[in-house]
Amino acid sequence: MNTDKRTPLLLLSSLLALLAVGPLLPEWQFLATLALGKGLVVLGLLLLLRTGLVSFGQGLYYCLGGYAAGVMGHYWGVTDATLLLLAAALVSGVAAAVLGLLLARYRAIFFAMLSLALSMILYGLLAKSQTLGSTDGFNLAPPTLLGFPLAGYEGRYALYSLACVLAFLAALGLHYYFRTPLGRLATAIRDNEIRVEYLGASVRGAVHVKYTIAGVLAGLGGALTGMTVGHIDPEMAYWTTSGEFVFIAILSGTGSVAAPFLGSFIYELVRTFAYEYSPNTWQLALGAVMLLIIVFLPAGLWSLFRRRQGGAA
Repeated sequence: MNTDKRTPLLLLSSLLALLAVGPLLPEWQFLATLALGKGLVVLGLLLLLRTGLVSFGQGLYYCLGGYAAGVMGHYWGVTDATLLLLAAALVSGVAAAVLGLLLARYRAIFFAMLSLALSMILYGLLAKSQTLGSTDGFNLAPPTLLGFPLAGYEGRYALYSLACVLAFLAALGLHYYFRTPLGRLATAIRDNEIRVEYLGASVRGAVHVKYTIAGVLAGLGGALTGMTVGHIDPEMAYWTTSGEFVFIAILSGTGSVAAPFLGSFIYELVRTFAYEYSPNTWQLALGAVMLLIIVFLPAGLWSLFRRRQGGAA
């Protein structure tokens, strides 16, 4: 069975396993849901990395998605999780499509720093907004799904299940996107952008589409995180948050659409245990993990599986 056929089966089996394990480990559902939310953001980064671009500003769309869901829930009284996710995807997608017209012109360090600057502009605006809670942000009421509140034991599992399904659909969709002509342009642009232009393809247009997709995924991750934590604040757009996503992307590798979620789970586990046993130096543990990954697994954690599979997913 080739890699193309294995990936959907791997994603489906992972979905079923997560749904089955969830009720057995209720104390881990919160952590897993957070990891899935961040995994969605890193999934968008994977798309950009395969194109040869590094964005230090995905916190911009992560924050926009969170605030879109938060404003609808806190100020407008909309609590349905599906509507909140759709609003987050729409707001972050429109913002990414508009800003992508500018960012698609740049490459390398210029792309990275400009994306970071835009994210910090949003942070500054939100931190000064008294209406939206300034630096404290604001709380979100527990969302609902089909009229049932996502609170309590059953509600938390329902939100966890929603996150699992959303991650599955996003990863599966991106997997098939990579098999389209536009999706295959990613590695071609990374390897030789000039040759792609000579072949008649629009590099700027392709980058714009990929950046918009990455923005939508980040917005969905932000909304999911906001609903899980029950709180939104400007820190979601701060540079350390965007750096955290890049950290996870390096940890994961770009070999598969499943890699971002594996990396997110590992990251959250390491951070949780490091903070529990060494609250004053937990960043040191994360740095040590990153150093070990760079030295021994420069292609990321997924390279361990890729060697066995013999290809990228």
